[in-house]
Amino acid sequence: MRLLVINGPNINLLGIREPHLYGNANYQALVDLINKTCAEENITPEIYQSNHEGEIVDKIQQALNNTDAIVINPAAYTHTSIAILDALKAVNIPTVEVHISDITTRESFRQISYTGMACVKTICGKGIDGYRQAILYLKNP
Repeated sequence: MRLLVINGPNINLLGIREPHLYGNANYQALVDLINKTCAEENITPEIYQSNHEGEIVDKIQQALNNTDAIVINPAAYTHTSIAILDALKAVNIPTVEVHISDITTRESFRQISYTGMACVKTICGKGIDGYRQAILYLKNP
């Protein structure tokens, strides 16, 4: 199985950015968790992070015919990006949306997920372990 993991804006600042919301694990710990989980499950991961909406759209489009599943944490773009939603719908690759914090209990604007409308599942509020849960779900839906 080929898996694309996409992380949106500011995910690269894990461990620095609002640790009371996102925990103390840094971005490298997240990458290590993804790689470890994928190795255990015989999955080939590609991990990508961008702070730029268009680059995320490009990466999703490049996944067409090149990947079997996507895990995406669009971060702030969750609540604003019709472009990312449309890209996910266009490629029609099974996708799980992950949020480190529980967006359902945060500010009202964070409770709207455009990207989630194109996903088979959303996992939120599980910290970085949500990525492991998403990977396992996509392997054995």
